[in-house]
Amino acid sequence: MRTIKRFLFILAVALSCGAFTSNAQIEVKIRPEVPRFERGAAPSPRHVWIGEEWEPRGGAYVFVGGHWAEPPHPGWAWIPGHWKHTPHGEMWMAGHWRRR
Repeated sequence: MRTIKRFLFILAVALSCGAFTSNAQIEVKIRPEVPRFERGAAPSPRHVWIGEEWEPRGGAYVFVGGHWAEPPHPGWAWIPGHWKHTPHGEMWMAGHWRRR
């Protein structure tokens, strides 16, 4: 529980600072390692688990833990982010909502 509270505090600070506004993408030679994260219970049956993501910040990827979210519209599904191999290294392709 302490880990979740700590993560939520860090996430709240980052959001209040506008840390997630960049759409820039970077390439890395080696994928960063994923920290451990505990998933809590869904707030409601409508909520969908949004898996862990990587955010590009300052020329590096920063891990952003998963969270529960409601789809923006009925019938939409979450498409998880994934790593894509490029000629120069690895690039994170961010997750997004899509109509089913």
